[in-house]
Amino acid sequence: MPVRETAEIGLNRFARRGYDLDEVSIVPSRRTRDVDDVSTAWQIDAFRFDIPLITSPSDAVVSPETALAVDKAGGLGVLNAEGLWTRYEDPTPVYRKLRDAAGSEGPPTALLQEVYCEPVKTELISARIKELRDAGATTAVRVSPQHTEQLAPAALSAGVDLLVIQGTVVSAEHVTTQGDALNLKEFIADLDVPVIVGGAADYRTALHLMRTGAAGVIVGVGADSFSTTDLIMGIRVPLASAIADAAAARRDYLDETGGRYVHVIANGRIETSGSIARALACGADAVQLGEPLRIAREVPAGGVWWDSVAAHPRLPRGGASAPLPPAGSLQQVLLGPAEQADGRTNLFGALRRTMAKTGYRDLKEFQRVDLVIGG
Repeated sequence: MPVRETAEIGLNRFARRGYDLDEVSIVPSRRTRDVDDVSTAWQIDAFRFDIPLITSPSDAVVSPETALAVDKAGGLGVLNAEGLWTRYEDPTPVYRKLRDAAGSEGPPTALLQEVYCEPVKTELISARIKELRDAGATTAVRVSPQHTEQLAPAALSAGVDLLVIQGTVVSAEHVTTQGDALNLKEFIADLDVPVIVGGAADYRTALHLMRTGAAGVIVGVGADSFSTTDLIMGIRVPLASAIADAAAARRDYLDETGGRYVHVIANGRIETSGSIARALACGADAVQLGEPLRIAREVPAGGVWWDSVAAHPRLPRGGASAPLPPAGSLQQVLLGPAEQADGRTNLFGALRRTMAKTGYRDLKEFQRVDLVIGG
């Protein structure tokens, strides 16, 4: 297990020092490359993608239409199996209600909770997956750990390509006195499709999740600009350090298994192209983005943002935003061209240029780039 610097915060009480992405910077090497000679492709199991992007399963930015558009741009769109598209045959009126209620503050939490009271319908999970499969897209849906055994069979029988089991914090060992808990290792072992699990916050959890047989581990607690997880639960993970810890777990697991590689997917306050580059430089194989995509013209909520935990029926842990005007198409947001110099469009075109400026030809090489901590 890696040893990290600790600080004494009081008599005989210590805390580890952690770093966020904006506290580290990438150092150019002695070599540069032509941007056309750089590859941002990555592969998980049998599925290859041109850009290292997995979408956050937020109804604000992911519909079947935008999942297909992300697929065409070279990324992986993840639909929420517990979201609006599996609760309503046609969620368009629900989106309209949320946008109309947004005003300058975003739709109220009580309204989000109200629209998510509609039960999930397993036949809609199957229908959405079929819709994407018929369009030729790689399909992925997210289920929460507590509803995995109930909802995953519908996704699997519909032929989903990748299953994402994701919560704010996910462990390989959940202790409960309220019936049987999901045994991730047994569950994954019985499947024929690759599984991505998370989020993990440290080395030990990441390693344990890798040992379940997962193809990928999501690292970070998914906090965005409107997250209140820190305020409500006191949980906050400095993402640069969390990624580096998970990358160390990946290396140790690779040695432990004699060559089984598990992908690390960073998920947190990654809002600009520079943050994407830093996350990959810290050791991530891909990033999970939600809020940065809300400025794309095609997103279903029309620029309003909320994460799935914002609608939690008992303990919402995030707010919703007022709508932002579109900055361009999803293609422009992901691949450019950028019309503003703020790092919020051409996200992965900028990554290619960072890799070229530092002399690395692919993502695995780029993970070896030097980093410095700002003063």
